[in-house]
Amino acid sequence: MTTMTANTTQVYQLYIRATPEQVWDAITNPETIAKYFHGARIDPVALEVGASLRSWSPDRTRMWGDNTILECDPPRRFVHTWRSLYDDEMAAEDESRVTWEIEPADGGTSKLTLVHDRLEGAPKTAASVTGWAFILSNLKTLLETGEPFPAE
Repeated sequence: MTTMTANTTQVYQLYIRATPEQVWDAITNPETIAKYFHGARIDPVALEVGASLRSWSPDRTRMWGDNTILECDPPRRFVHTWRSLYDDEMAAEDESRVTWEIEPADGGTSKLTLVHDRLEGAPKTAASVTGWAFILSNLKTLLETGEPFPAE
């Protein structure tokens, strides 16, 4: 489910047949992230407030993001800044924020809520809403089947 509020806040919720710890690992482990997040290569990071969260193209020739961890409460909440550096127009926009919230749910599932907000100064980033839908669908598929979607 996607909710948009004047394109400044985007909310996605989904249930995943996985424990909160498995979901946490999937959103913070660089090797797992590469499997569902367009092949992004994440620099190993200390999961602590203030640490840099850098992502690169699959061949590591272009930096896709240089963000900062704002909150880190495993396996419940992970918050970081967001700026898409892979597109020059989006790179020029204001920084936004991404919040991942994980809650245990019935039957060995977890509820994952992703909130992308502070998008007032990032209209092109806000308009690229389909990106999160694909990434979250791919994350769910990977955790539930062991395999991501076929390569794009």
